[in-house]
Amino acid sequence: MVAAASSLTPTRGRNRGISAIGGLVEDGIFVKYSVIGVYLAESSLPWLAVKWKGKTAKELVDFLKEYRQFEKFYRVTLVYPLTGSKFVEKVEANSIAIMKSAGVYGDAEMRATENFVELFQKENLPPKTGFSIIYTQSPAGSLPVRFSNDGSIPEEGNVIVNKALLEAVLDSIVGKNGVSPAAKRSLAERLSELFKAKANSVA
Repeated sequence: MVAAASSLTPTRGRNRGISAIGGLVEDGIFVKYSVIGVYLAESSLPWLAVKWKGKTAKELVDFLKEYRQFEKFYRVTLVYPLTGSKFVEKVEANSIAIMKSAGVYGDAEMRATENFVELFQKENLPPKTGFSIIYTQSPAGSLPVRFSNDGSIPEEGNVIVNKALLEAVLDSIVGKNGVSPAAKRSLAERLSELFKAKANSVA
């Protein structure tokens, strides 16, 4: 069983987060393809703890848009044979639908999406422990995409720059119709636990 760490240290600081199973429905059956780790910069927790003080995990689920203000780090570890094209297929479709519904899908977004998809089409993603797809989502609109064979976090990556696409990618992962709806609930539960621990330490 592959599991994501509850906290990790990327190249620019410590992050706290959660893990959840990601997959697709094929012939009416949910197939588990990956374990998804979603991490927020630890520096964001004090601000969120004040803003969301007293909210339950169930209530926090409805605050997805608030996560966009902070840098997020994603690690997707495969647990099932999958090509790069198959992996990115669901993310691409959801992201385009999200941008179109928001009225922000233009030529720039189309090109950025094509560049994003191309990165994955070049990869044959082996389902072995430690192989991960890693990317950092910046509020400024940049998305470095990296691939790791040994569980490490490469400093260099291909960078996609388009804020509308990045926000859509977030929704495609932890949104209502994302590749891992459980990740949204798990992130809310993890944050709720951290806020309670912080409140108890201050009391």
